[in-house]
Amino acid sequence: MTISVDRAGLWDAEALADVAAVTFPLACPPHATQEDIAAFVDEVLSAERFSEYLTDPARTVLEATAGGEVVGYVMLVEGMPDDHDIRSAVSLQPTMEISKLYVLPDRHGSGVSAALMEAAIAHAREAGCAGVWLGVNQENVRAQKFYAKNGFEKVGTKTFRVGNQIHHDFVMQRSL
Repeated sequence: MTISVDRAGLWDAEALADVAAVTFPLACPPHATQEDIAAFVDEVLSAERFSEYLTDPARTVLEATAGGEVVGYVMLVEGMPDDHDIRSAVSLQPTMEISKLYVLPDRHGSGVSAALMEAAIAHAREAGCAGVWLGVNQENVRAQKFYAKNGFEKVGTKTFRVGNQIHHDFVMQRSL
């Protein structure tokens, strides 16, 4: 399978939202309710929201395609976050957030995640960043192992709202 990673365009908003709707629930802890997950997907991961992300100059969305289909994506956000807990934890500046990195479940283990991470790191380097950071749910051990394998270290914690629930994330960063 040949994997291509390229910058997504406005025309990709619906395909990205479709991937997000399938993949986001996989990153949630088991106690997250279907109602809260659905509310988050509707509010944050809809095609309309992806259209906003794709036209936001502070964001870059890279999509992975295989066989002409979008099979994963990564969203990058330039600059320091407003959240005090994250600002306190992230020591490498300038920095870029890896806001979302999701791959369709039938493509796990196929190299898509690695290709997206490699492209994200390259983009941050080209932007002159000293490091990248991300948040990962404290119960998502699979993702934590992937990030650790890619040079990320836990540097703090933050909260993350999904619908009506507050979840707890680790803040992880990596130098470039």
